[in-house]
Amino acid sequence: MRIGPSLILASRQTLAMTPQLQQAIKLLQFSHLELAAFIQQELEKNPLLAEGSSEDGPSADYEGPAIEAPRDTAEALSAAAPALADADDRWTREHADRGGDAAASRSGQREDAPEALDFVAERPQSLAVHVLEQIELMFERPAERRIALKIAEGLDEAGYCRLDAAAVAEAVATDIALVEKIWTRLRQMEPAGLFSRTVAECLGAQLAERNRLDPAMKALLDNLDLVAAGELGQLRRRCGVDDEDLRDMLAELRTLDPRPGQGFEFEPIQPVQPDLYLTPAKDPETGEDGWHIELNTDALPKVLVDRNYHATLMKGARAKPDRDFVAERFQSANWLVKTLEQRATTILKVAREIVRQQDGFFRHGVSALKPLVLRDIAIATELHESTVSRVTSNKYINTPRGIFELKYFFTSALPARTPGVVVSSESVRSRIRLLVGGENAHQPLSDDRIVDLLKGEGIEIARRTVAKYREAMRIPSSAERRRLGRLGMSRQMPSVLSHAAAAAAQAMSGSAD
Repeated sequence: MRIGPSLILASRQTLAMTPQLQQAIKLLQFSHLELAAFIQQELEKNPLLAEGSSEDGPSADYEGPAIEAPRDTAEALSAAAPALADADDRWTREHADRGGDAAASRSGQREDAPEALDFVAERPQSLAVHVLEQIELMFERPAERRIALKIAEGLDEAGYCRLDAAAVAEAVATDIALVEKIWTRLRQMEPAGLFSRTVAECLGAQLAERNRLDPAMKALLDNLDLVAAGELGQLRRRCGVDDEDLRDMLAELRTLDPRPGQGFEFEPIQPVQPDLYLTPAKDPETGEDGWHIELNTDALPKVLVDRNYHATLMKGARAKPDRDFVAERFQSANWLVKTLEQRATTILKVAREIVRQQDGFFRHGVSALKPLVLRDIAIATELHESTVSRVTSNKYINTPRGIFELKYFFTSALPARTPGVVVSSESVRSRIRLLVGGENAHQPLSDDRIVDLLKGEGIEIARRTVAKYREAMRIPSSAERRRLGRLGMSRQMPSVLSHAAAAAAQAMSGSAD
């Protein structure tokens, strides 16, 4: 037997992470805003890419040489997924909120559009405009006005300003006494409560305007923690009033506005633009009720390859480096168009399978939500779990029940009392929310009682799991809910006082039930 070095030829398949494949994976996990920003960058870098019209769809068909790739994009993504499943995200998401600006700037005004003056009387004044106008009237000296404007920079939507006076004094190069003097004058601005630093200060300003800030009310505002704890006896002694007076004082507090700034216009939260639309539809073959899923073409970039410009450049390019550059840009543009088409197809494929498996949710609500994991969709669609994870991240679907992120439909499972049956953790959370919402305010349900009720419905769940779900939904414990019920404060009241009381109660007594 010969022993020594030798050459052996062997064939082996390996996956090459080409820049094109990396780009395909990156585009797959982008939201439509991030994708629009990326496409805008590509349009600036590649002269052979052109922005398509709405009739072109997400990407236009192209003519030209076939793109040389080791395999189809979908197969390459699935093959690359195991290597990327545990890898960190190497691509930063830059200028994600820049995508919707270009379309708005290009849109023209219709001939039948209403005049801007038609809305002047109807639209409420913004808080910023209101404050600036008042500052112009209240302060004549430029130095005082500059301090007032600096303080106004810290004003939030509710009308509070929690800046530090020392920091303001340092920023404008003045002493703290002058800053406090200007701040005191700003708190005289209408409506009462603006520029307050705390809830007690805000409510006190409104009571002072009503000429109701007597010593008893001051004592009540100084002891809001006792209001949260439900210590009415101690609160009554500190305020020096009887039971009837204390009830009247608490009732008057509930008539105040703890958010004086929200009576003005402010920039609303923009709703999520869905990537997919789900609508009821009849099956043409069986006639049964089903669902129709389509992509939101308004959220998809519309790009195409400018073949005429490519031909012009190739005719004018005489040097080999110039021709190589044009060919490389042309291939890159073709690959981008094909990748966008594959991205849209993959999203639609995954969404259809999610809708098929969560059909009960769309028909009956969250109580019919089934436990679902990425592997279930991956097996049904013949994709890798990491690919399904990228497809469902930051992608939203508009359904008859509202707009949901695709990740919402993946929930863990909880065992039921029936062998072999499981329920979704999200449906259990919804059930807990309904049970607490329908309870007697003076006799709230404890976590143990909720466990018994759920077990009566066939759901096996531990008390610590109920407590974890309740805390995640920011529902106070039964002891805290009982205190709020004694004070006549609803947990759903849009009141800063109610939230401050609940927060103080939790800080004092913890979350023990």
